Amino acid sequence: GQRASGGGGADGDLERAFRGDRPGRGPRFDGELPPHGYAWWYVDALSDDGEFGLTIIAFVGSVFSPNYYRARQRSALADPLDHCAINVAVYGRGHRRWVLSEYPREAVLRGPEAMRIGGSQIAWEGSTLVVRFAERAAVSGRRVEGSLRLTPSATFDEPLSLDGRGRHYWWGVAPHSRVEVEIVRPRSLRFRGHAYHDANFGGEPLEVGFSDWRWLRARHEDRTIVLYDSHRRDGSEGRIARVFGGDGRLQTIDAPQEVELGRSRWGIRRTTRCDAGGRAEIIRGLEDAPFYARSELATELGGTRSTAVYESLDLDRFTRPLVQHMLGYKIRVERGA
Repeated sequence: GQRASGGGGADGDLERAFRGDRPGRGPRFDGELPPHGYAWWYVDALSDDGEFGLTIIAFVGSVFSPNYYRARQRSALADPLDHCAINVAVYGRGHRRWVLSEYPREAVLRGPEAMRIGGSQIAWEGSTLVVRFAERAAVSGRRVEGSLRLTPSATFDEPLSLDGRGRHYWWGVAPHSRVEVEIVRPRSLRFRGHAYHDANFGGEPLEVGFSDWRWLRARHEDRTIVLYDSHRRDGSEGRIARVFGGDGRLQTIDAPQEVELGRSRWGIRRTTRCDAGGRAEIIRGLEDAPFYARSELATELGGTRSTAVYESLDLDRFTRPLVQHMLGYKIRVERGA
């Protein structure tokens, strides 16, 4: 493996930097990023019985790190490789855990189809995305260890610009997938279920391009619907509504009606979209932070009632000094591999 030296360009250069040589793998793990840039690889999974869930995010340039935020305020050359991170969240009665570990460049090894950050690794093994994680909680130090094997029904090779100017990209790599999860510590847990995998990368901080966004992935038997709504800093709005078929077909659809979900405990506004005359409601809250909320929904999209994973992000809240201070207590900063 190798790491990029930084200094990647904007616009089309950024997209080209992350395109791999082998289709079906999503963005390469060693793509070059400019100062203040970021990339993350996201996976979420829900068990077939609805009891358990898992979310994993691997970051180069951890977008929600107060350390990276301060570094960007101090220097125009803040390097994303100095702030890589692994986030693991386990959901379900008796198994709920949350960790976010941040690592320096010395603890990171990157190649086109694999990346190691500290003791965790994300890699393509044939046509399967495999994540092995071994992290510790920030306050208790309790270890969270396990693995995930994600098998796509189909993969997609079309990154989209979220801001309309090529500074922020979203790539729906494998939105309709199956998964096998094994948690070893702190408590043994195994489940199978449905999963989703995407990636984001950008050449500037999220808060520079956006004030807020809402995202949803709704699972159907033969397809997954993804909705992305954002408010950009230039005053325009971004709207993505796509259907990713399990057979590899991709369809762009009109965004359905907007509906209110109610505010989170921290007062984050939560809205989503569902079929006209349909309803969407929160089944359970997964994450509730001062600037961010993740929830599991029951919603109606495409004429079908389905389960969805939903996120709402408020980047104005993220930049507030008090929120930055609070974030420091949630992150475990590791000093080496």
